[in-house]
Amino acid sequence: MATLADVARRAGVSPATASRIISGSTKLVTDELRARVLRAVDELQYVPNAHAQLLARAQRTAVGVIVHDVSDPYFAEITRGLQQVATTHGRLVIICNSYRDPARELEYVELLRAQQVAAIVLAGSGYHDAAFTKALKAKLAAYTRTGGRVSVIGRHELPGDAVMPANEEGGYLAGCELFGSGHRRVGVIAGPKVLTTTTDRLAGLRRAAREFRGTVPARRVAYAGFDRDGGAEAITALLDSSPDLTAVVALNDQMAVGALSTLRARGIAVPDQISLIGFDDMPIARDVTPPLTTVRLPLAEMGARAMSMALDHTHSADTPRIEPAQATLVRRESTRSLPA
Repeated sequence: MATLADVARRAGVSPATASRIISGSTKLVTDELRARVLRAVDELQYVPNAHAQLLARAQRTAVGVIVHDVSDPYFAEITRGLQQVATTHGRLVIICNSYRDPARELEYVELLRAQQVAAIVLAGSGYHDAAFTKALKAKLAAYTRTGGRVSVIGRHELPGDAVMPANEEGGYLAGCELFGSGHRRVGVIAGPKVLTTTTDRLAGLRRAAREFRGTVPARRVAYAGFDRDGGAEAITALLDSSPDLTAVVALNDQMAVGALSTLRARGIAVPDQISLIGFDDMPIARDVTPPLTTVRLPLAEMGARAMSMALDHTHSADTPRIEPAQATLVRRESTRSLPA
């Protein structure tokens, strides 16, 4: 690869002059000099060294984002919102996939800190793991002491600004929709037990059940991975253990799609025999047959708000902000009321 010295030699200027022109310095140079340097850059296909530029600048230009899995539509939507704001601010986004591995999240915080990113956004569920939370708090505290900013999406029990999706309220809305429509034998396809998102959504569902004098017993809750295959496995377990179910709540849309496929394969009609509700309102929820009733979260907006707070240096990091993200029920064709 061509170096800055190569560009300076080709243009017949000093490396310092070439550097100023390439970096867009406000120091005046003649049009003729500028044209020579830019022509040399083009001829040599010169690309500036990003690490050298980072060391030379007072302002950090990159931001780090830690997600569970960017291929998951939930995180893809959040990341879309994050990137839109980062691009507006001229920031490079470094995306790290933890694949729900707490140890990997700790490693990524260290790596992003070493890269001197301007901010770190953690965009995924927190964990019911006190040792991990303590370790993560310590690493983030070390990072913020050097001037870095932190924001999170979800319940993490961590310092920093936070966007809080209404997971408990969303579970409550799903529960009201089913128990309020006459269903009493309701099963739940839940995510991993260790995630706070699973706990919160299930808590809201159980709150609704109590209000309608119903229950969600443990035998009707199947825990699985937050993906399509997890949904297929969980609905199989529920149908085998509780064949009299009249409704199922999947705690995300991907699991609901997996459940829908299994129900179809078993010849069980949705919603005529079993009503099905998802969560998050992914685009696919509108495209399956029947279209899914689901709980909507403003995912792209959540990402945009988290990144905006992380890059807002006018607000003191000593007074963290918490911004709620509301949940709404979207009725489609996968649910029905039971006869009185």
